[in-house]
Amino acid sequence: MTEIMRVDGLTKTYGNLKAVDTINFAIPQGICFGLLGPNGAGKTTTIEMMEGILTPDSGQVLFQGQPIDRHFRQKVGIQFQSTALPEFITVKETLQLFSAFYPHPRPIEEVIRLCSLTDILGQDNQKLSGGQRQRMLLGLAIIPKPEIIFLDEPTTGLDPQARRNFWDLIRGIKAEGTTVLLTTHYMEEAELLCDQVAIMDHGKLLELDTPAQLLKKHFNGALVTFPLEGQSSDFAALAGFGGLQGMAQRQGLAELSTNNLDRAVKDLLAAKVNLEGLSIHKPNLEDLFIKLTGSSLRT
Repeated sequence: MTEIMRVDGLTKTYGNLKAVDTINFAIPQGICFGLLGPNGAGKTTTIEMMEGILTPDSGQVLFQGQPIDRHFRQKVGIQFQSTALPEFITVKETLQLFSAFYPHPRPIEEVIRLCSLTDILGQDNQKLSGGQRQRMLLGLAIIPKPEIIFLDEPTTGLDPQARRNFWDLIRGIKAEGTTVLLTTHYMEEAELLCDQVAIMDHGKLLELDTPAQLLKKHFNGALVTFPLEGQSSDFAALAGFGGLQGMAQRQGLAELSTNNLDRAVKDLLAAKVNLEGLSIHKPNLEDLFIKLTGSSLRT
């Protein structure tokens, strides 16, 4: 598969903090690529270097095999975490304004269709809801007909319905052949949308693969969790039971992995574990995220 972007040995340091520490990865053309990690992992710094906003201390960013330059900006769309919009003008006027910035913009009618903007064209920017605003910002990002679009936590703060509607818009953009780079703290979102995910923490790249392959690599079977509070059995002693492969303690819960659920439950009963509050589920990307980084969100 042809790659559209590559980062080689990318490094960025602020004082004594190495925000990005010699990372390498390539993004195949036409996929949705997820860059995941807790707050402070180095995601935003990495993206800003890929966008050409920040200059790396070392390493390079390649677009279609060449170092990024001023022409690259005509081929990329960006939806930032926070964007100030012109006040006292409508959505349609904003689309017209941004279209004037590019020599060969996408037709506004096409932007309106792809981002489902028909119902809000006459609204003032200040009066848009969160979901409407994100749809409009996505529209602005695709005006230059980008070959790759950067979406930095685009669904943060949206209600579930607006988030799912936005997922459909992303799928539509990708179906046109546009490569999507997505950052998000919603692991369900990443698992549903992303063909590949890279997980970062403390400036380093921890893992890179498809969600399915990463889950297969790190988990075997099912995850069993139950509260530690009130247990009379010795948690450490459970390590000797054959039905349990991996164990961890997080936030007052015991978490066990097993590829033989029947035997695991029998082992827990034999160890006199109180099974009240027990839950069983198939491992997902959030379980992997927590396993690798130790947190679902870091402030």
